[in-house]
Amino acid sequence: MNYRTLGKTGIKVSEIGLGSEGYVNQSEEHSLELIQAAIDNGINYFDLYNSEPYIRAALGKAMKGRRDKFVLQGHLCSAWLDGQYKRTRDMEQVKAACHDLFELLDTDYVDIGMIHYVDEQKDFDQVFGGEVLQYAKQLKAEGKIRHIGMSTHNPKVALQAAKSGDIEVMMLSVNPAYDMLPSDEDVNNLFEESTYSQKSALSNIDPEREDLYTYCETNGIALTVMKPYAGGALLDAKESPFGVAMSVHQCLHYCLTRPAVATVLSGAHNKEQLIEAAAYCDAPEEKKEYATILASAPAHSFSDKCMYCGHCAPCTVGIDIASVNKFADLCEAQGMVPETVREHYAALEVHASECVSCGVCETNCPFGVKIIEHMEKAAEIFGN
Repeated sequence: MNYRTLGKTGIKVSEIGLGSEGYVNQSEEHSLELIQAAIDNGINYFDLYNSEPYIRAALGKAMKGRRDKFVLQGHLCSAWLDGQYKRTRDMEQVKAACHDLFELLDTDYVDIGMIHYVDEQKDFDQVFGGEVLQYAKQLKAEGKIRHIGMSTHNPKVALQAAKSGDIEVMMLSVNPAYDMLPSDEDVNNLFEESTYSQKSALSNIDPEREDLYTYCETNGIALTVMKPYAGGALLDAKESPFGVAMSVHQCLHYCLTRPAVATVLSGAHNKEQLIEAAAYCDAPEEKKEYATILASAPAHSFSDKCMYCGHCAPCTVGIDIASVNKFADLCEAQGMVPETVREHYAALEVHASECVSCGVCETNCPFGVKIIEHMEKAAEIFGN
């Protein structure tokens, strides 16, 4: 397993995490087996959005005596009322659900206190201008949550949350299909076939998504990814908007090559699916490569647009072209060279100025990126 730093929190987390969908309507034995398989495969990041008491209790049992092996992303405002899940902003319900969370988990802290499911502007205004955020800050001051996060499917809302200065971790739905759609307050539109038949769909990365990725990367706000397979649609040729099935490893690789992404929460429903996702870290590069699928998207206009896929590799002199382009793009988007980006670029073993203009990379690139020109521009930006 590979590990990344969770933004400015400084916490080391596994590139592959475990979501909690696999616990739903399952026995405690099944949940414990899934969690143990995660630990056995080096996974240390666990999301718990569920409010079902039996799920929280099962995770609590799994953590007993080994809390240090779990980086836990627990959700505030996710409640169990009248025998069913409910997202709530009622503070009496929020506090009761939070008390229940700590009690059933049998822990005195949660690493990330994730404000649950903020997609609409009206909801964002209520949460960030009212008692919910203040309650999260109170819990942080008391040491009950170590860092404040927020989950959303709407990049526009996510960017506002990131710029608020209060959010350190953002849980966002990320995959190649969603990235090419404009921001929307209605999450259900992400699953509608008609959404992808619109003229503007699948034509390029949504600019608001790009702005979000850039801001989070340069300001140390970590992204944790949900829905990397688009609810399974990307794994099925009949359902995929690209007309072909992607593999689990291709989906994971796409997410992990986005700026600011620290971990991808695999939607594993059984041990076999989890092991397949965890095997990503040891998979050969050709098994991860997604560029050819995106290059044949029905309406793509990716010409000279680097997707950081690494399809151009290997460089004859060893330049990590995808990383160089990512760092240069981050600087161009902001009109400056942030110190953190400069440091990341400086840490590369080979820099853009060492490009010998052989053109092999341009032959390999399916998106028509003028890589030699991009290397010259990067060398100018960073001074080497």
